[in-house]
Amino acid sequence: MYQYVGMFMVVFAAIIFLFLGSIEGFSTKGQPCTYSTGTCKPALYTALFSTASFLLGAITSLVSGFLGMKIATYANARTTLEARKGVGKAFITAFRSGAVMGFLLSSSGLVVLYITINVFKVYYGDDWEGLFESITGYGLGGSSMALFGRVGGGIYTKAADVGADLVGKVEMIADNVGDNVGDIAGMGSDLFGSYAESSCAALVVASISSFGINHDFTAMCYPLLVSSVGIIVCLLTTLFATDFFEIKAASEIEPALKKQLIISTALMTIGVAVISWLALPAKFTIFNFGAQKDVSNWGLFFCVAVGLWAGLIIGFVTEYYTSNAYSPVQDVADSCRTGAATNVIFGLALGYKSVIIPIFAIAVSIYVSFSIAAMYGIAMAALGMLSTMATGLAIDAYGPISDNAGGIAEMAGMSHRIRERTDALDAAGNTTAAIGKGFAIGSAALVSLALFGAFVSRAGVKVVDVLSPKVFIGLIVGAMLPYWFSAMTMKSVGSAALKMVEEVRRQFNTIPGLMEGTAKPDYATCVKISTDASIKEMIPPGALVMLTPLIVGTLFGVETLSGVLAGALVSGVQTDRHLCFQHRRCMGQRKEVH
Repeated sequence: MYQYVGMFMVVFAAIIFLFLGSIEGFSTKGQPCTYSTGTCKPALYTALFSTASFLLGAITSLVSGFLGMKIATYANARTTLEARKGVGKAFITAFRSGAVMGFLLSSSGLVVLYITINVFKVYYGDDWEGLFESITGYGLGGSSMALFGRVGGGIYTKAADVGADLVGKVEMIADNVGDNVGDIAGMGSDLFGSYAESSCAALVVASISSFGINHDFTAMCYPLLVSSVGIIVCLLTTLFATDFFEIKAASEIEPALKKQLIISTALMTIGVAVISWLALPAKFTIFNFGAQKDVSNWGLFFCVAVGLWAGLIIGFVTEYYTSNAYSPVQDVADSCRTGAATNVIFGLALGYKSVIIPIFAIAVSIYVSFSIAAMYGIAMAALGMLSTMATGLAIDAYGPISDNAGGIAEMAGMSHRIRERTDALDAAGNTTAAIGKGFAIGSAALVSLALFGAFVSRAGVKVVDVLSPKVFIGLIVGAMLPYWFSAMTMKSVGSAALKMVEEVRRQFNTIPGLMEGTAKPDYATCVKISTDASIKEMIPPGALVMLTPLIVGTLFGVETLSGVLAGALVSGVQTDRHLCFQHRRCMGQRKEVH
């Protein structure tokens, strides 16, 4: 998949260079910069640097996902071995492995972005607009790879997972599939894309603030300072999980993971207050759609804090609706007594209901942060939600590591006691994995709004009028896109899973001794089915997302495109949360039934 993505990366980088370098209206050569001193650089060089930052963001995302998969793969077997000593030892191994993934992704993204800014600054000097506009390619590269990592990795994983559930549970084979691909590489790329986009959006708005004019580089890099403090806070939080408290029983696993969210959020609030006081001027000015707005350093701190605590609320609501310890999953499990129909009805109803509180949390954070610091505030709220990304990824990666550890224990013929310990780890991991997805969806909503604001400002769209036919057509088409995208990916998983079931059944019927355990299955063919499906089926959904803005903007103009983007943003948040909660609730329901 990375080979195909690499080819796309090169082609799309060429498209970026040609589009940005050839548009006369984009060129600002010899013109005074709007919000800083001196003259701006020519568009050709901005296109060159934007292309370079796009490639850097894409490569960083791919490398982080690949290394995360390697780490998780090594950790699977080690967690299984540690389960022989007790559930506490196995938990520490799985969680520390997830923490390595989290720190690797968040720190590499921060370091590469900071180095890129300093290298580009050698050329741009005090042209802050040109510098940070060229940096936006970094976020585009990260989010592009997140798209393919999520789609390709998800198709690969779920094709194998559904195939194993359909035929494996009946034929008594181990359920050990490539969760690392979708839940490690895919989720890692997803959160990295959100982090890169929110950082770039905040930096672009920072370039048109008063501390940009005054050349206060420390204040300009405030978004990066927030992320760097988050890494330190997450390191301290990890010590609480693995060194200061000992897990002695399976019932202590899920509360221990929940404590990580509380501890990291509390410490991060203190850390953000300190850097807001030290790094920012007491008062500064930002430009909101051409109008000036005065902001204080404590106001900006409040924007970050609102996003941070909104993320915590989303995490706990996610945990409530997906854990088998609470009534929603217990009600769904109880509905199984009357058949599959009532089970599906209950599950869908709770899936829709679970969207309510997280959406209100996102809405409040948007209103508060925009009231304080306009689009800059929204971008900083998104960064606040992602500031504890290392802990969130550690909690999320812990789930598939524990899941595959249980599969290894079963395939290796280890004792039933070890399998019970890995199942206890997996049960907690199924819930906590949904928490990571909740953070990803919430932060993506804030980031998308900040980028949407940047787009309409750059495109010269003063007002997005929903009563305009062009805008309204864009709204309804944009609201349809997430459903079209979901239909493509679900059909891809279904067709690949069907092939998987047929192949597994063929092997049971044609390989003597397979059921008795005296013969080995043909693993290569099964892996090839998932691999081929992930590569072939990721292209249409990816093309839908990447080409829609280009086609709509070229044929119908920026007003219609603004409607498409707004409609997709609103519809996509609801759809994604519902489907995410629905999947993880089924995991909790399965545990409750057992």
